[in-house]
Amino acid sequence: MNAWYASLTLPPLTPPSWVFGPAWTILYTLIAVSIVVYYRARPLQGRLVTTVVLAFHLLTNFAWSPLFFGLQRPGLALADIVLLDVSLVAVILLFRRASRLAAALLAPYLLWVLFATYLNAGIVALN
Repeated sequence: MNAWYASLTLPPLTPPSWVFGPAWTILYTLIAVSIVVYYRARPLQGRLVTTVVLAFHLLTNFAWSPLFFGLQRPGLALADIVLLDVSLVAVILLFRRASRLAAALLAPYLLWVLFATYLNAGIVALN
């Protein structure tokens, strides 16, 4: 984490910084496995919509850190993470059509990003 982040007033339940690395390692592994399970289960027809929604979701995921830490714009990051939340729910619903396992593998990720949304909103409110 950077000095700017260390200077922020953080909301209750903010985990220590060392938690984020292991958590994201586990979550990205689950995301990758979920994607593989989905594409192995899903026939070639009908993949386009899911692929577009998934690509949009991954874009919002990868945009969050530069918005929050790089630009130091927690308000923009909050808007991004709300889009991330909504697109993740859409991905889960689309994955579920082909594989309950693919959808279930994303459940811990959904819980984490909802928690991250709380943290981001708390930072916006407190700073």
